[in-house]
Formats: sequence, C-alpha cells, structure tokens
Amino acid sequence: MDTRARLTSKGQITIPKVVREALELNQGDEVLFRVERSRAVVAKTPDFLDLAGSVPVPAGKRGTPWDEIIGEARRARVGRRG
Repeated sequence: MDTRARLTSKGQITIPKVVREALELNQGDEVLFRVERSRAVVAKTPDFLDLAGSVPVPAGKRGTPWDEIIGEARRARVGRRG
C-alpha cells in the first residue's frame, strides 16, 4: 500500500487513516521510525505488557535477575563459538 502525507512547517505529519487502520494505531500508541537508506519505515511499537505470559519460563528460572539471565546467555554463546 502506498499513500502520501504532507510535512508541516513544524515537521509534523498526520499518519493517513488507511495506515493507522492497517497498523491498528490508536491515540497514545507509540510508533518507531527506522531509516533504511533513503526510506523511512514506520512500525507500531509493541506493548511488552501484552506479551506477559506468552513465553513459558521453567519453574527453576522464575524470579532470576535479568543480569544473571543475560550473563548465562552470553556465556552460552561464547561456548558455542569456541
């Protein structure tokens, strides 16, 4: 889908209705702009709270601090390389 919007003197753009509907954007939603060469890609920023509970966590890992989890993941990656 291609659609156009005009940049205002303040650097603002209204996201066209067809794009808002396609991305299911609502008032207050956050969007991400990614520049790829001479293009900008707009994406709806996921609400990570909506993902809560969607990834099963083994009982033994529940409550583990994030820095410990990240450290384990890094050590596992280094171990696979080596």
